[in-house]
Amino acid sequence: MDDSSSTASNVARAIAAAFDWSSPPDTRKAAVAYLESVKSGDIRVLAKTSLLLVRKDWSSEIRLHGFKMLQHLVRFRWDEFSIAERSEFANLTLNLILEMVSPREEWALKSQTAALAAEVVRREGVTLWHELLPSLVSLSNKGPIEAELVAMMLRWLPEDITVHNEDLEGDRRRVLLRGLTESLTEILPLLYKLLEKHFGAALNEYAKQQLDIAKQHAATVTAALNAVNAYVEWAPVPDLAKYGLIHGCGSLLPYNEFRLHACEFFKLVCQRKRPTDATASEFDSAMNTIFQMLMNVSRDFLNRSRSNFHAIDESEFEFVECICESMVALGSSNMQCIIADGTMTSQFLQQMLEYYQHFKIALHFQSLLFWLVVMRESLSKRKAATHIAGDNSAGSNLGFGSGLAEKEKKGVSAFINDDICSAILDVSFQRMLKKNIVVGNSPTAEALELWSNEFDGKSDFSQYRSRLLELIRLIAFRKPLVAAGRVSHRIDSVIRNFVHASMSAQELVVVESMQLGLETVVGAIFDGSAEFVSSAPETKFQLHSTLEGLLQQLLSLKWTEPTLAVTLGRYLDAFGPYLKYYPDSVAGVVNKLFELLTSLPLAIKDPSSNNARHARLQICTSFIRIARAADKSLLPHMKGIADMMAYLQGKGQLLRGENNLLGEAFLVMASSAGIQQHQEVLAWLLEPLSKQWTSLEWQNAYLSDPFGLPRLCSDTQFMWSIFHTVTCFEKALKRSGTKKAMMNLQGCSTPTDISTYPHPMSRHLSWMLPPLLRLLRSVHALWSQPIAQALTGELRAAKSMSHVEQATLLGESNIKPPKGQLSFADGSQMDMNREGESNENDIRNWLKGIRDSGYNVIGLSATIGDAFFRCVESPSVALALMENVQSMEFRHIRQLIHLVIIPLVKFCPADLWGTWLENLLHPLFLNCEQALTCSWSCLLHEGRAKVPDTFGNLSGLELMVEVMEEKLLRDLTREICSLLSVLASPGLNSGLPSLEQLGPANRLEVSSLRDLDAFVSNSMIGFLIMHKGLALPAMRISIEVFAWTDGEAVNKVIPFCGSLILLAISTNNVELREFVAKDLFYAIIQGLALESNAIISADLVGLCREIYVYLADRDPAPRQILLSLPCIKREDLLAFEDALTKTSSPKEQKQHMRSLLLIATGNKLKALAAQKSTNVITNVTAKTHSSAAGPSVEEDNVIGLAAIT
Repeated sequence: MDDSSSTASNVARAIAAAFDWSSPPDTRKAAVAYLESVKSGDIRVLAKTSLLLVRKDWSSEIRLHGFKMLQHLVRFRWDEFSIAERSEFANLTLNLILEMVSPREEWALKSQTAALAAEVVRREGVTLWHELLPSLVSLSNKGPIEAELVAMMLRWLPEDITVHNEDLEGDRRRVLLRGLTESLTEILPLLYKLLEKHFGAALNEYAKQQLDIAKQHAATVTAALNAVNAYVEWAPVPDLAKYGLIHGCGSLLPYNEFRLHACEFFKLVCQRKRPTDATASEFDSAMNTIFQMLMNVSRDFLNRSRSNFHAIDESEFEFVECICESMVALGSSNMQCIIADGTMTSQFLQQMLEYYQHFKIALHFQSLLFWLVVMRESLSKRKAATHIAGDNSAGSNLGFGSGLAEKEKKGVSAFINDDICSAILDVSFQRMLKKNIVVGNSPTAEALELWSNEFDGKSDFSQYRSRLLELIRLIAFRKPLVAAGRVSHRIDSVIRNFVHASMSAQELVVVESMQLGLETVVGAIFDGSAEFVSSAPETKFQLHSTLEGLLQQLLSLKWTEPTLAVTLGRYLDAFGPYLKYYPDSVAGVVNKLFELLTSLPLAIKDPSSNNARHARLQICTSFIRIARAADKSLLPHMKGIADMMAYLQGKGQLLRGENNLLGEAFLVMASSAGIQQHQEVLAWLLEPLSKQWTSLEWQNAYLSDPFGLPRLCSDTQFMWSIFHTVTCFEKALKRSGTKKAMMNLQGCSTPTDISTYPHPMSRHLSWMLPPLLRLLRSVHALWSQPIAQALTGELRAAKSMSHVEQATLLGESNIKPPKGQLSFADGSQMDMNREGESNENDIRNWLKGIRDSGYNVIGLSATIGDAFFRCVESPSVALALMENVQSMEFRHIRQLIHLVIIPLVKFCPADLWGTWLENLLHPLFLNCEQALTCSWSCLLHEGRAKVPDTFGNLSGLELMVEVMEEKLLRDLTREICSLLSVLASPGLNSGLPSLEQLGPANRLEVSSLRDLDAFVSNSMIGFLIMHKGLALPAMRISIEVFAWTDGEAVNKVIPFCGSLILLAISTNNVELREFVAKDLFYAIIQGLALESNAIISADLVGLCREIYVYLADRDPAPRQILLSLPCIKREDLLAFEDALTKTSSPKEQKQHMRSLLLIATGNKLKALAAQKSTNVITNVTAKTHSSAAGPSVEEDNVIGLAAIT
């Protein structure tokens, strides 16, 4: 006993040190290590020590930790006790409950005691529970504290039923569920009795001003409610009604002390699904009752909110938010329970509409989720129906003129009329804003409480607005006339308010927000489905009249200020889908866009012109959006647009970046006309560039020697001309895919094999690519040591990372680029820094733009296939890309892999693998393996990754630099692993058999194994292994990554490892088999020791299983490695192998492998242990309620079983 007391004192001191943040870090670390050693040490010492620590003579903090140690013992080490010891421990635990009967005991300690008792019952099973239940009923009758403890235990008992937990086997879980289900006839009445008895007692004692006793009864009511909420997710709903719990919780809703806990009950029960058995009618009856209860509470609140919302405090808003959330769940899952009652259904929908219109964002947000469900269901029913009954005007009468059978058939959609849809749309348009501004027309005549950053925990604003837009889209699809009318009315009122006065920034936000609404409505109505095409002529006429009127109003606006011009352009391109069906309006839109373009000033030597240049580029992108949406409607206007472009160019009023965008729009238009016209547009766009691009004069001047590129950077005009040429190539490739252009073969009346037609860009590759490769080689050379040291200070500084790139690495959201660095889809922002900005920024942007677009051009060209690989010499590509790869920064290598190398690997013909891939991949793998190994070693051992990337002058911001360095390291690691994953992709390994094709390991004959040569031409992995120079660095990366604490990178490399295993199983190659059986097997087990790999631990165990099952009989290494693990015994391995022979199920074999690894390492594999602990979740809601009673707040913070590990 003295030893136990001594250990308890040591543990107590360790607990105090571990939680004392004023202690030195080393002291806290040592204390935690000591506590872990006690938990994993002798179980009887652990039990005696923990039982001593929960005594009342210790502090609450130490007692609480003692309970958690006991919980850990029961959950994880219970089987180490003998049967007699378990029985003794169970009795001691139940005695602890009796010792807790004191008004002075803290709630957290009582909760942990009850959780411990519940854990013991779960471990011992149903027999103990049946023995214990009468005692618990008797104990609950003694007093409020005893009743509270019983309720707490009942709350913790069903933990493993509703929560997945790998530590509780399926059979034992089923036994527990069956035992508790059989006891529901006793548990549920007991819980109702506790609610009724102690609620009444609390009221009586409060009336007598016996506040302390009243609080004890109130605490019991709260504990009983929490217990009820632990059963409501799985207990039959009819039983909840039968034993009075629905009525009981409903009765508590008016009382501030209990209403949030009672509301939690309804939030859970409302999510239950209707059963298909004989109890369905009882379920419907219970849910009908719940509808009435919640609607009564809701009606009272909405009435008071309309009459005097100032009298409602925040705690009530919080409560009503919970009520609304329950109604959303109820309406989303169980409307069938009231659909037969038209009056109740209409009242429910009206309440949900009022919540949607409410000025409080939280109530509106909850209602939004309901209306999304209803509208999605309505749309799916309309699409599933063989005939869409009625037109839009008939639909407006749904809900009040149809028969009951028709309503039940249509569901809630029968009750959704034009007025409801109009009201939802009006609110949705107003709430497209983020900041609080007065938008009027709110139900309270006050400003709507719009989305703000303070309203968190739900989603960010972009997700919220996406939901609003989806709701608008669903309504527009269902009620096109209503949607067109409301959006037109809203835009008309917005424009009329601002047309006579200069627009403030606040007003501009309102105007801009409606562009998204218009785009959504028009897109939904004219989305190409049969809905619009098959609609009645009158409907089409009204839609055309409404939208054409709005379009003409927009065309008449004279907005020439840059920001307004951009907004007007976006309004016009929102009409793109409309123009597809009404091409007569195209000319007016095109003319207006050119009018806006020419109304804005051309570049002048003034930084203030950036806004105008930004606007001009955005207007040009509107042409692209319209061309994409309007399809063939723009074809008759192509010549006119081309003539206008030529006129503007002749006048010097069209910049190169703008010309590129309009050219891209031309390619989009041509893609709908057929391949012949597409090729003609490409020739018209590209051939004028070929003469300058292929000229040897500029190439010899700037690309023939190492210092030619610095000279090019001093010729600003020509520098940007080259940039725009490269981006033009990029856009031409992006817009020349086969998906659309090839499918619209002009003049083809019969199906044609698309593969017989050359890619539209094929004929241009031979002159486009050689100068580009020389240019990229020169760019790469700027980072090589001899040239880098000789560069001017300005050019050296330009190679460093921009502020925007740094912000992206740091994960800073909503970063606006510095003025002059605005980002556009075509990269034309690079051009904007020429005037008024430093030459350093100018060169930095140009270098980045050339690299981005140049890499894209090569990668996109590779997707063409044969035409690319046979028109360009592979040595020139390898020289341009890999000559200076050892000097590249990590960000540039990652970009090179992502944009160039991966497409080259994916699309390289198999007969050219040897010619192309060895020269490209060998230097890349070699450099990446060396660089990553060095950087990861520094990060893991010195705490800082050393990367070659330069950040400019960031003195005093060392921590920020360290964060960026680590991010760059992880990004490159994940990208190289992605490349390895591509190498292992099924499309590149058609000759590699799957495990299913190979069959069971015991049927795999050695004579059936093939030589590695057999896989060289039909498996990229086979090709890789045959070329050792390629294979060795790639294989080293694949095993080193398991130690690099990056679970995402490991996840990406798993397919590569899997393919290596398959190849090792399928071939007789000794070197590969030894690598897989020894190096890879050991590396994977080491990877399981890292918690970062927890989420993919199942896949890693699967790889271990494949290696062992298929290779252990051919190589001794897997057995040797397992036997070298610290805690394994030979009997464990023999038992494992015996278990493997008894099942052919991969799932069961994986479970055996997992269990063996845990035993063999003494539960030290953190990836597997972490997976265990993540499954230990409680039923306690994650949301805290500020107005809840004290104990409920504590329960949210001290969640018992979730904290024991």
